[in-house]
Amino acid sequence: YKLKMSTDEVIKRAVHAVEYAKTFVDDVEFSLEDAGRSELPFMKEITQAVIEAGAKTINLPDTVGYRLPSEIKYMVQEMVSFIDSIKSDAIVSLHNHNDLGFAVANTLAGIEAGAGQVECTINGLGERAGNAAMEEIVMTLKTRQDLFPGITTNINTKEIYQASKMVANITGIEPQPNKSIVGKNAFAHESGIHQDGVLKHQETYEIMKPEDIGIEKNNSIVLGKHSGRAAFKDTLSHLGFDDLDNEALISAFEKFKAICDKKKEITDDDIRMIVTDEKLNNNKTFEITSVQISDCSNGVPSAVVTIKHEDKEITDAGIGDGAMDAIFKTIDRITGYNGTLINYKVNSVTEGKDALAKVNCQVIFNDDKQAVLGHGLSLDTM
Repeated sequence: YKLKMSTDEVIKRAVHAVEYAKTFVDDVEFSLEDAGRSELPFMKEITQAVIEAGAKTINLPDTVGYRLPSEIKYMVQEMVSFIDSIKSDAIVSLHNHNDLGFAVANTLAGIEAGAGQVECTINGLGERAGNAAMEEIVMTLKTRQDLFPGITTNINTKEIYQASKMVANITGIEPQPNKSIVGKNAFAHESGIHQDGVLKHQETYEIMKPEDIGIEKNNSIVLGKHSGRAAFKDTLSHLGFDDLDNEALISAFEKFKAICDKKKEITDDDIRMIVTDEKLNNNKTFEITSVQISDCSNGVPSAVVTIKHEDKEITDAGIGDGAMDAIFKTIDRITGYNGTLINYKVNSVTEGKDALAKVNCQVIFNDDKQAVLGHGLSLDTM
């Protein structure tokens, strides 16, 4: 329906596409869009044609997240068996969406059925309800080797937590607190009976260790205002931030010291956020150096903003429907760029009244369809 083609024309185009791709690379993957709802006889016909044209990987997406694990398992078994029958060494790949909540389960069912590759995303990000979550697949294979003997991914699981945090910081989309593996509460035990069990023997209520995904349990790094640059740099190395150049390191350390003057203890999560914020906000064309707001019940919200641009500071003021609206309108006037606010979200990095506030701001400028994601970090939630 989408392509407005007959099956013969689809096969012809598919073969041509694979042959063309082979002129650039040797390893070509051919993906059968919406394989989950396609007819097996036609899937086998087109698969044989593209394999003969040179495809080495046959990807079977459940594009709309429609199938159940038993159905995916049957489909993969049929396709693996067919590929073997035509004496090909091509592998079957899976690409599952999560519309009905089965993306990870479908992926694992496909692995059981003989899939040699799976496509997934960190934190399960993706179109609509998302894709199969990488961290859930990897840790299931690692934790349940009794059901998946010898099946490995070569992924360094100790980097999973940091990768999840980095992706969340960049995209502004945090995993829900009860998200498996990387959610805020994934290893939290509130129930007294659970706490007692874990204290007596960790495996009583934990089927995997927090350390397995890179959470240093009971070894949280704590720095303070008297910590020097050497300790700060050593902590960065411990957290995997070895790629900062000297300028970025100095800038991150200065921000760290400024926060230390207001916050009693700095944890590893605070450090991660400071460095990530530094990476995301370098090469700034405009820099806000000062913001002053005034608001009250039944009053008129106003804001005074100072922005640095090309070594000059420009100050202006404006009013709005709220304090944030006044700030954004003033920024528009100073910069000359008209922005439309799409999303504005504030989250705390850690717990407590002195927790760092992390802000994600999504804006579209001058009717451009592409949204720009901005990041901010401060103890002041304003």
